[in-house]
Amino acid sequence: MTVLASPPEAVADLPAAPLPPRRKHSRWHALWRHRALYLMALPGIVYFLVFKYLPMGGLVIAFQDYSPFRGILASPWVGFAHFIRFFTEDTFLMLLGNTVTVSLLLLVFSFPVPIILALLLNEVRTKMFQRSVQTIIYLPHFMSWVIVVSLFYVLLTTDGGSINNLLQSWGLGKIPFLTDPTWLRPLYVMQEVWKTAGWGTIIYLAAMTAVDLQLYEAAEIDGAGRWLQTWHITLPAIRPTIIVMFILAIGDFLELGFEHMFLVLNSLNRQVGEIFDTYVFTAGIQNGQLSYAAAVGMFKGLVGLVLVVAANRLAKRFGEEGVF
Repeated sequence: MTVLASPPEAVADLPAAPLPPRRKHSRWHALWRHRALYLMALPGIVYFLVFKYLPMGGLVIAFQDYSPFRGILASPWVGFAHFIRFFTEDTFLMLLGNTVTVSLLLLVFSFPVPIILALLLNEVRTKMFQRSVQTIIYLPHFMSWVIVVSLFYVLLTTDGGSINNLLQSWGLGKIPFLTDPTWLRPLYVMQEVWKTAGWGTIIYLAAMTAVDLQLYEAAEIDGAGRWLQTWHITLPAIRPTIIVMFILAIGDFLELGFEHMFLVLNSLNRQVGEIFDTYVFTAGIQNGQLSYAAAVGMFKGLVGLVLVVAANRLAKRFGEEGVF
């Protein structure tokens, strides 16, 4: 049997043999190579491990009749008894209703405010005025909730408050802003907007800096005014940022925070202001029902996790990137 030799042209047309893959460096070598980056990230990693992930192990007491003297290992197991108790008590519907109502109010009134402020500031052409306004609305972010609530208390109290003194000077009666249950939620939303709007505004303004200025120039040549440029260029450009912020807001739907609501609560408005966070403090710290409070907190966290995953999948279904 004879083997025919291939002509030189045919040999030249044959694909070249693949090169052998390079030997991958070990994981430790890559870690050492980028040691400076990992070293800078180390404080954040330690923070999340110590204050976010390790405390999750304490959720096991939600299924126990936990006693600090016995410890986690020696405390008896009760299964889902605390969850059943929580879901069957009358306080559950009150807590759920108050938390959902306040969260919806924040989502409707507080979430759009930073977007509107950022759009307005983006249209200001005087940089000095723009930065001054931006700094002024950002300052409350650095104040603690104690200071914010105290400022509103000084303004709204019926005993010498500036607003009530002004109303009285106009011949109107004093309004019990701090004790009337109907005023609790509007004041809560107002304080939340005043304190957090500046932070969100900076995030959206930073997203607007990535918009190509040639788009505005082309739109202006085509006769588009400021409103049309904002609607067709600016808003679509910052839409991914809006989606991400919305997903994070959905994740905190039941996470209103303990400190703020605890400071505005009193015996007269507790019926409309008691939320999951304050109830956990009341049941766990004041009444010593640690396992029951852990069950309430675990339920709230699981609901937040489900909402984040659902909002993220919904965003991806509509073509956005989402959070993860």
